[in-house]
Amino acid sequence: MKTLNGLIVKALGGFYYVETADGIYECKARGSFRKQRISPYVGDNVTISVPDEGYCAIEEISERRNSLIRPPLANLDMLFIVAATTAPEPNMLVIDKMTAAAVSKGIEPVIVISKTDLARAEALFDIYSSTGFKLIKCSSDSTEGDEQIRSLLSGKICAFTGNSGVGKSTIINRLLPELALETGDISLKLGRGRHTTRHTELYKIHGGYIADTPGFSTVDIERYELIKKDELPKCFPEFDPYLGSCMFTSCAHVKEKGCGILEAVNEGKISRSRHDSYVAMYDEVKDFKEWQNKDR
Repeated sequence: MKTLNGLIVKALGGFYYVETADGIYECKARGSFRKQRISPYVGDNVTISVPDEGYCAIEEISERRNSLIRPPLANLDMLFIVAATTAPEPNMLVIDKMTAAAVSKGIEPVIVISKTDLARAEALFDIYSSTGFKLIKCSSDSTEGDEQIRSLLSGKICAFTGNSGVGKSTIINRLLPELALETGDISLKLGRGRHTTRHTELYKIHGGYIADTPGFSTVDIERYELIKKDELPKCFPEFDPYLGSCMFTSCAHVKEKGCGILEAVNEGKISRSRHDSYVAMYDEVKDFKEWQNKDR
């Protein structure tokens, strides 16, 4: 028997596919992980045992820099949040929940504005111009933005997410045409895309890895990636210059007198749309108690 170090690049049906210097091994996880209520995630750095006969096994999971519960992904460097200019119409609250979840976990959010051939992207650019987030335009009928995305991938583990139908698979197919990921057409009756991706998998590209993210929706963020109210302002980077300028140290930055954040919003230094999302997120968690999170 030998032991190897590697990266989990795929999880499917209780099996984990680990990329090592010797190749990719199909592995099972040791039962001891279940007893500890630990599940291996795609993106985990692991040690595996390779017996002469029988299944390979994951023996050890290295400490994670970060992780998402659903989809189960670990050690992400960047989260590409794809939002369409139209069809479907962009939902600012969904985008802002995704960027906040990324910032809270030390993952760099990158906003990819797709379908620029169908509608102009300037409104979205204006909203996010003060955030410091990278913004990339992508067209459905050209390679606009592809090279910008490629330049960010080297040496990184990245995920693509966004509402169904915004064009995640279309963008990934252009970056890695050999994958030929199935794309989801927009259902005119429902006004949303059909879910097409079935499992989580990392794909090698330009010295890094990218993952499509099945099932990563605002519902999952609300349930699994809840941000405490005291930490929420830090997840909006454009708030940083004004956080020490409020009249009261207990300021929630919602409607308080003498709030530096509200003053910046009124002066156009912070997007009103972004602040609206902050208030909506704050209202969701303001009465949240820690014990309510025990089963999340």
